[in-house]
Amino acid sequence: MFDVFYSGTKPNLFVHEQAADSIAHARSLSRTRSFWWINYLTDYAGFDFLFEPPPWQAEYTHAWPSQWQRDSGTYLVPVAGNDSIYYNQDQILTRLSTQDNWIVPDSCDTDAFDFSWHPDLSEPDYTYQFGTQHQRTGGPQYIKNKDATVGIKFVDQIRAHIKSGSTPIIEIDHLDNNAGHVKDTVRTVRYFDNYLDTLTRIANTTDHEYVWIVSSVCDYNAFDFSWHPEQWQATMLHVFASDNMKFGDTFYMHVPSFRKRIAQFELLDWYDINFVGTSVPRRPLPVIKHIYDTQVEAVKNNTMWQGPLSIFTTQDNIIKDIPPVSLWREKTKTIVPLSAGASTVIVPRTCVPYIKTQLYDYPYIDRTQRHMSTDNLLDIVFIDNNEPNADDNYNHLKWAAERANTIKIHRSSGVDGRVAAYQAAARLSTTPWFFAVFAKLKIDPAFNWAWQPDRLQEPKHYIFHAVNPVNALVYGHQAMIAYNKELVLSNTAPGLDFTLDQAHEVVPIISGTANYHTDAWSCWRTAFRECIKLKNSPDVESQYRLGQWLTKDTTQEQWSLKGAEDAVEYYDSVAGDFAELKKSYDWAWLASYALIKRNLIPSQ
Repeated sequence: MFDVFYSGTKPNLFVHEQAADSIAHARSLSRTRSFWWINYLTDYAGFDFLFEPPPWQAEYTHAWPSQWQRDSGTYLVPVAGNDSIYYNQDQILTRLSTQDNWIVPDSCDTDAFDFSWHPDLSEPDYTYQFGTQHQRTGGPQYIKNKDATVGIKFVDQIRAHIKSGSTPIIEIDHLDNNAGHVKDTVRTVRYFDNYLDTLTRIANTTDHEYVWIVSSVCDYNAFDFSWHPEQWQATMLHVFASDNMKFGDTFYMHVPSFRKRIAQFELLDWYDINFVGTSVPRRPLPVIKHIYDTQVEAVKNNTMWQGPLSIFTTQDNIIKDIPPVSLWREKTKTIVPLSAGASTVIVPRTCVPYIKTQLYDYPYIDRTQRHMSTDNLLDIVFIDNNEPNADDNYNHLKWAAERANTIKIHRSSGVDGRVAAYQAAARLSTTPWFFAVFAKLKIDPAFNWAWQPDRLQEPKHYIFHAVNPVNALVYGHQAMIAYNKELVLSNTAPGLDFTLDQAHEVVPIISGTANYHTDAWSCWRTAFRECIKLKNSPDVESQYRLGQWLTKDTTQEQWSLKGAEDAVEYYDSVAGDFAELKKSYDWAWLASYALIKRNLIPSQ
């Protein structure tokens, strides 16, 4: 048998094994043509030490693999051979576990880590870095030669497991009654109005090197607090998403770095941040269901704030996937309407001092989520008073609204006087707003009945456009109106125009064609009343429209033009006296004036 040499701890395999400083030293001591070089960290059970290479391989140093590497550190070395290595595969040796050369972080759970790993001994003297269940760094290091390391080499063959609870946890209380639910929290701090100030206060008042910073608005039941950053990311601020929003509420902080550098940054966004892909779910938001027509009064009158955000709604069903709102600073705490009409909206508590007459008083509104839910459709009320084309237009309306199969259509007929007719229509409505369709209007079949009022504003009426086929004007005259029910019922008609007497807004959507010229009386009466209003309005647009009424009339007998001329003449004759002008509200007075002026008898 060949001589046997070892270095370091004696293997105690053979009586004749000898210690040597190195293979070169062993070569000088060997008395046989080849010698074995072995070590105490290998299990040689069953290994064939009588092995001899064939003549054509005799000049090579022969090496055998371990369970980890092709070079286990066991060699058959020819004394007169060269330094070339032949890697045998016929026998695999088992390396034994050892703590030699290992550096293990305190945060690592090493119970399942296999310390039998060793480097390929033919490689340079690297520092071998092992990963964890989270990163390729953070695990144990194997240092082959601490005095001559040539760099770091990352090892992916095995990973260590980081123990949860090795980093202290500090919780931010958002005053939502959810603080204290995170196990092993060492401290709780109140949320400032932004995360920059809140995190700065935490960094300035803790002695820990690393901390988890969690928030009471999030649910951490399934969160893995064993997470840690890559070593090269150690001094960054690590941010975990909340639901699908990367500007989340969970942070992993290197305290000394943050404390030293944060004063340089006006915004937390500008700090050296690593946005981690892992997401933490937000807790459900409080839901405030109310009966106000809009969100304005509900927000202004709410005294039950629980946390930084609440959902205000007039609906019975709340969507499940509520989009998260960032709490990083005031600008990111947006009001978020979740439907076209904002019947459901996310509202931050910070907006309350801003709100005076509308939620738009608050400057930060996210309009991108209006597709998340739908609003209840508005009722339709058809209003007629013996107009010749009322039945035809009513039937056309029912046909046009068929696609909105959940919509309710009511009909209010034969109510004398504008105020009484409108209020009778309002009482028929089962929704806070209703589409008022007047008998002379042939509705546009393309009109979208899913249209909604804007509940971020104060209650108001919405005036659509209509096409006037007689004088080619397109504006709100005789158009459909989305009336607010409560406003209609409270309207005492102090002015000349019922609708314009209260808050209103023009919606430049064509609702239909105003066919008011079906008979002489309807045509004259419609023109007369509208031109009284236009004459009484000094703005440029009204004067332009009045000019159109006074110059264009495509009908044969031109009763529209006559009504417009009579209105202007009457206005001038009473010198614009309001009490005299308001007589035009009364059907009986109009009929009497038409008879005197034009010998026109109202149609039946």
